[in-house]
Amino acid sequence: MRDLTEDILELIRLTSSSLPPDVEERLKAAMEKEEPGSAARGALETIMKNIELARAQSTPICQDTGTPIFYVYYPEGASTRALKTQIRSAMAEATRRAYMRPNAVDAVYNKNSGNNLGGEEFPYVHFEEIDAGEPLVIELMLKGGGCENVGAQYKLPDTKLGAGRNLDGVRRAVLDAVHQAQGKGCSPGVIGVAVGGDRGTGYVKSKEQFFRDLDDTNANPELAALEERLSDEANSLSIGPMGFGGATTVLGVKVGAVHRLPASYFVTASYMCWADRRRTMTWRDGQVEIN
Repeated sequence: MRDLTEDILELIRLTSSSLPPDVEERLKAAMEKEEPGSAARGALETIMKNIELARAQSTPICQDTGTPIFYVYYPEGASTRALKTQIRSAMAEATRRAYMRPNAVDAVYNKNSGNNLGGEEFPYVHFEEIDAGEPLVIELMLKGGGCENVGAQYKLPDTKLGAGRNLDGVRRAVLDAVHQAQGKGCSPGVIGVAVGGDRGTGYVKSKEQFFRDLDDTNANPELAALEERLSDEANSLSIGPMGFGGATTVLGVKVGAVHRLPASYFVTASYMCWADRRRTMTWRDGQVEIN
């Protein structure tokens, strides 16, 4: 397998500067729902102009270029060590070229590394081995810090919310998370939900939902119905873009489930801002495609 550093660099550039089509279409549709001259409409008009400028100039959509989260699906026999080295080299170069803002800050000494590299965990790289002969796939998500601040985790039952250990309890917890955010984290956003797991895997699973297309349908019919209901009910809260009020508080809700222990029933809601930055790179027979 050839060196993919330049291809990964392009993946980072596109992810940082150009929103996926499904996200942009949802934002356009949201803008049309808001009253002309309203604060909500104005916020969305500004967002759409920002999207256009960022794409044209290959500049970051947001100054918070986020935590880089890579999921790498590599064919048997490929070197994960080499791939991680290439990812880290591409990230440092992307930062040098200002596709990414230097965001990696040492939590102990409060020092910015200056190149978006920090220890072994920044950027975060998750590897999954697939069959030999299958294409290499690299998914990248840029997870903003402001929206990270309004994520929440609930332990059911929750008497305050009247939430039991069932999908209606999940519904109540997620709607509470949206209500508590009050537009902070740069709404309208996407809510990624994990039902079950432990505290750690709940957050991992909830963030994995952000790799899904906004227009997809959950393979589990119970979760598909819950996603649709949560999206409708969250938007009925009228929190709106940036908390200014309006018709669109969320662009979508995506729910995944993880097996849990009998003693625990966690509901984890992660929040992604309107800048839902994700892209996928596929390497097959020497050819690279980025979507």
